[in-house]
Amino acid sequence: MIRIRVRTTAGSGGSVPGPGRPGGSAGSAGSAGSADSGAGFEFSFDGLPVRALPGQSIAAALWAAGVLSWRTTRLNGRPRGAFCGIGSCYDCLATVNGAPNNRACLVPARPGDTVTTQEGNGRAWLQE
Repeated sequence: MIRIRVRTTAGSGGSVPGPGRPGGSAGSAGSAGSADSGAGFEFSFDGLPVRALPGQSIAAALWAAGVLSWRTTRLNGRPRGAFCGIGSCYDCLATVNGAPNNRACLVPARPGDTVTTQEGNGRAWLQE
């Protein structure tokens, strides 16, 4: 059995509330970069509507919708999606509003955005 200790501030009672835990919430008001649990909106992914919350990244909204990959590799066409989630690995590249090579884990979803699967380097139009 593996035991994990969580360091807490004094007086917190040792529990860490969060999503899915008693006393926790999916979004905290006022925290930087957190999704607001208020009214959502839609953007399109490969022509299909995807729901998102204000402040949520494109990658997070796609994950929540059950989409796990939105890019293929240049050489073998293997599927890729979010890997690191912090913008370091570039596995989550997507074409957003016609512009390729956007890191979906860093780009906030906006109402009406058009996100498409990026194939290879996303610049197929240069080869025409």
